[in-house]
Amino acid sequence: MEPHEEKPIIYTMENKPIVTCAGDQTLFTALYSMLAQQLPREPMEWRRSYGRAPKMIHLEANFVQFKEELLPKEGNKALLTFPFLHIYWTDCCDTETYKATVKEDMQRWQNVLRLHGSTDWLIVVVESDGKKKNKTNILPRTSIMDKIRNDFCNKQSDRCVALSDPLRDSSRSQESWNSFLTKLRTLLLMSFTKNLGRFEDDMRTLREKRTEPGWSFCDYFMVQEELAFVFEMLQQYEDALVQYDELDALFTQYVLNFGAGDGANWLGSFCQPVRSWNGLLLRRPIDMEKRELIQRGEASLLDLRSYLFSRQCTLLIFLQRPWEVTQRALELLHNCVQELRLLEVSVLQGALDCWVFLSCLEVLHRIEGCCDRSQLEANFSHTVGLWTYATEKLKSLGYMCGLVSENGPNSEELNRTVDLLAGLGAERPETVNSLQSPYKKLKEALSSVEAFEKHYLELSHAALEMYRAIGRLRSARLVGKSLAEFYMRKGDPQTAQTFLLDSLKSYTAEGWSLPVTHTRKQIAQCQKQLQQTEDYLQTSALLASDANLTDEERKHYCQEILTFANQASEDKDQRMALSMSAFAQLRELRFRPATATVHVGASLQLELRLCGLMPVPVRLEQLAASVHFTLEQPGARPGLAGSQRRPGVSPDGTVTFPATSPSYGSPQSSAAPALELYEMQDRSPSDNALNSTGVVCKNVHLLLRGNDSTSSLDTPSASASALTMEDGAQMLKTNDVTLLPGNNSIVFTAPSMKPGTYTLRQLCATVGRVQFVLPHIYPIVQYDVYSQEPQLTIEPFTESLLAGLPQRVKFTIVTGHYTVKKGDALQLSNSPSMPILHSSSCSARILSSTGELVGESALSIQASEKVTSISLPVTPPYHTLEFQLEVLCHIPSSSVRAESERLTNGEIRHRPKSRTRYNSGMASIDQKVSIDCPWSIYSILISLTFYTPFRAKHSLLSAGKRKYIQVCLQNVSDTNFRLANQTLVECQPTPSLELLSLNAKAHQLVYSKQCMYSLWEMKWSSELPPCLQCVFAASFSPAEAPDSALKPYSYEFQLERVSTLYSMKAEIQPAVGEQQCRAGTLCRLEVSITRLTEPSESEREDEEATESESLRTTKLMYEVVDNSSNWAVCGKSSGLVSMPVAAMATHKVQMEVMPLFAGKLPFPSIKVFKYLPHSALPMTQPDTDSCLENDNLSLLDKGLEDQADTASIRSRGSIHSLGSGEQQQPRGVPMPRLEPFSPGQVFNCSLARQVLVLPSTDDHVLEINVT
Repeated sequence: MEPHEEKPIIYTMENKPIVTCAGDQTLFTALYSMLAQQLPREPMEWRRSYGRAPKMIHLEANFVQFKEELLPKEGNKALLTFPFLHIYWTDCCDTETYKATVKEDMQRWQNVLRLHGSTDWLIVVVESDGKKKNKTNILPRTSIMDKIRNDFCNKQSDRCVALSDPLRDSSRSQESWNSFLTKLRTLLLMSFTKNLGRFEDDMRTLREKRTEPGWSFCDYFMVQEELAFVFEMLQQYEDALVQYDELDALFTQYVLNFGAGDGANWLGSFCQPVRSWNGLLLRRPIDMEKRELIQRGEASLLDLRSYLFSRQCTLLIFLQRPWEVTQRALELLHNCVQELRLLEVSVLQGALDCWVFLSCLEVLHRIEGCCDRSQLEANFSHTVGLWTYATEKLKSLGYMCGLVSENGPNSEELNRTVDLLAGLGAERPETVNSLQSPYKKLKEALSSVEAFEKHYLELSHAALEMYRAIGRLRSARLVGKSLAEFYMRKGDPQTAQTFLLDSLKSYTAEGWSLPVTHTRKQIAQCQKQLQQTEDYLQTSALLASDANLTDEERKHYCQEILTFANQASEDKDQRMALSMSAFAQLRELRFRPATATVHVGASLQLELRLCGLMPVPVRLEQLAASVHFTLEQPGARPGLAGSQRRPGVSPDGTVTFPATSPSYGSPQSSAAPALELYEMQDRSPSDNALNSTGVVCKNVHLLLRGNDSTSSLDTPSASASALTMEDGAQMLKTNDVTLLPGNNSIVFTAPSMKPGTYTLRQLCATVGRVQFVLPHIYPIVQYDVYSQEPQLTIEPFTESLLAGLPQRVKFTIVTGHYTVKKGDALQLSNSPSMPILHSSSCSARILSSTGELVGESALSIQASEKVTSISLPVTPPYHTLEFQLEVLCHIPSSSVRAESERLTNGEIRHRPKSRTRYNSGMASIDQKVSIDCPWSIYSILISLTFYTPFRAKHSLLSAGKRKYIQVCLQNVSDTNFRLANQTLVECQPTPSLELLSLNAKAHQLVYSKQCMYSLWEMKWSSELPPCLQCVFAASFSPAEAPDSALKPYSYEFQLERVSTLYSMKAEIQPAVGEQQCRAGTLCRLEVSITRLTEPSESEREDEEATESESLRTTKLMYEVVDNSSNWAVCGKSSGLVSMPVAAMATHKVQMEVMPLFAGKLPFPSIKVFKYLPHSALPMTQPDTDSCLENDNLSLLDKGLEDQADTASIRSRGSIHSLGSGEQQQPRGVPMPRLEPFSPGQVFNCSLARQVLVLPSTDDHVLEINVT
């Protein structure tokens, strides 16, 4: 289209609502311009019926002189010529003139209106100051208004309006004028609403009669269009568009019903043959020619559709919705073609294509006429459909008229062209002066082959660029494919191939199977014409494997490849490389053995399962796989066979390759690898708080990897370089193989002479001069060849080794590259704590690298004092030698340690080489074995960990002067044991001491995690020794073992200060006057401490005593606490006493306590400590009564905080310094200390005693006020 072409004028409706004016025409003429100008200034709210939303409209009017001919006749329902309001103008101001002429004229006017049934009228009385000055006998204006109202407006007084000198510029005149305009707008709107509602009711009634015989759609069309014209006249374009849309929908429904067999009689007029196909006409607001055809009932289907769409287009342009015009136009063009088929309308071949082509260009011209270039470029998505449709129809016309063939049109095609041009008729006057009108374009395009090619390429490239601009590449490639077909018909395969390859890329990416096949056939035709042999053979291979083709077509393309492959060539070494993806597919690869790991020199076979895609069997001269070798790195040798498995390899040694389609060369959507997503969290190293989280794709290499078919080799030289390996390219080859259609199994023997990793890189099938190459094998296929050093491992036969019992251990020798010869032996160093138990029936098993049993041989074991020699049977390399031996780890006797298991600083004692296993409490014993192997000059040091099954502890019990020793033996293992012969003896027997066993059973079962207690009573005839070293011994075996399997167990311990020095007794007495103790009442607690024996020599050394007045005393400290909160100790809860060092010496302490609860309460806890004053401190003189309590000393001093834990005493009272009346001594001065008695030295006679406490007797008083 020419840019300088004049834009068509947008038509606006000139029709306005008619208002008649009677009376004084001179007066109205003076007011007309002002009235016509100011009436539409103010909007009015238009409220419509049936709940439709109100709208604001500006009313305009066409004021005409009143004539009786303007009034509607009987049956005339036209709205455009209907007078909506009648106005009578007068400026009469005297009664004589009114009675003589005005009244009579008004009467005639009213009679005419009444005769035609018009009730919408208005009388305007204009008051003029000029007339008042000329006449002196005039009456007031109100008198004339009253007369007119009495004569004509008895019931409608508002129909008479007074207008005060509107031509004067005064506030009174302006106010009167505004009031008149408001009244005029209101009456006009009321009349319009009333008459329009009546018209809609009549139209609705007419539409409901559409099922009656004789109903005509054309008549109804004219009625509803009248309503649309009225809305358009009021500038309500949306409502006007609705009327045309309803007509469109109604006609479409009738056409669809006709196609379903339910036809209306009036549709016969639209079934007449199409004789004109001049396209849409959108440059006129109303196409009166087609409207008259519709009104006469002579319009064809295309005439009706063209007129209806032209009216819709005009309204949409008024609504500033031009892009909706393009959308509706595309729907209209497609629907018209279908409606002509449904109505079985006779159309000349090619006529519809001409009509569609002209209509598309007419719509585009109309849109370009009302939009600038920037708007058009921004809305290509709305117009590109019309460009494409016009291109398709022009192409169809070109094929039909013989304008695409190389030889040009024949006589038949020329006659068809003449007939089509004749149906276009003469060019319309609106486009005569346009050089690029649709009419001229079509006529020129059909005139010659060159002109057709010019216009067709112009339209095609325009549509192509638009699709690319808006990103619709799929549609762009579809247009390109159409262009390719055009170029192929024109004999230009080079250009056609460019467009076809672009389309093929789109079809392949989106998985359109049939379009891919069709496009490939066209590409193959182009490549053959261009003599592109390699590309043609590759495309032929793809077509030969395409299941969408028939067997004959597939065999034809396969034969093309085989013919070229069997041709003689001057250079025999030169071969053409093609992609294997279209020739055969690698489905599966299986390793034998399945681990894909063998030692040097071992046999490894690879079984390939190829799926042949050719339709006939093909003989392969050679099938080869290139292997890339990676040398084994030191220290990175693989483990035992089967211990490691590569990713992608199933347990049976199978690698499965993803199924691909030969048409696409990439996995189908159903076989595409699934996303492997894993959560990734970033946590703070300090507090493990979550900082961030994300998703990681583990198989992104599978999702983004290139396709095999797209990476096909372009030239034979590139193929040769791809198959050449850096180190000489080790190859797996097999010759003379016939590849059948479907599954084929081919076995290779893999090289395994060097240790390292072998990776299969490529697969190549040779057929004569053609090589089908798979450039990348994915997933990665690898196998390992290893050279292993001999290894010796010793591991328990069971989950854990128990000390004290014979345990089996398993010796495993992996020979690696070493050959075990006759005479080779293992030399094991003997350990006294772990002897090796051997028997003559010990045998060894020899296993292959795959775990199969090869043989079994007896072992020869010879033991000496320091070494145990194990002769090994002859074993070949890369085999495994297994045998079992029994070992016994002796349980060491417990070391002599303090009973409390604490050191002097109060910390837990840590034993060396002892640890806890799985929180079970079993102590471990590490035994190290040194082994000399025949393949190494160095000794191997192997550590075995044994676990002690028992844990023992002892305790000293006292009952008055009687003493008992209790030993608790806990089974901390998971095995049940049988114990026998429990004994307890002294390490150094004392003649005066006897240990009397109180154990009844000689044999007892100790279950897992259970304890067994043994008890002995101490009998002595003279003084007890200060220290006793005892040994507990027992025999144990598993519960189900015989007596011969019993093994010894011993436990040593030491007892110190076993004699009972003091006896302590407590009594609680109720308050005076009470029989029983009561809660909340003070009670008296009396504690008696009695010395039972004279001090021995060792005790005299340990105790610090004070001699005063021939009386030897020692100081004790007592403390009364109640941890259960049952008692409240009143007053002092601790103190020092001076105890005479003499047998049966007794000291009593009294204090007050208060029970806090009722019931049988246990006695408070009473503790006694040794009080050891420092030698630097001055001796404290005892009281005259040495058996009384020293009340001047408190429990602790702050200096005691630096002492050991055993010297700290906690009480309910506050902590004071030593000597409450003295100042605190400075830090660093020697302080006294407390020392607890050993267990058994103090016997508490009141331990576990209880006292009955009654509830308190509280009196409750209830006060009651009576009013």
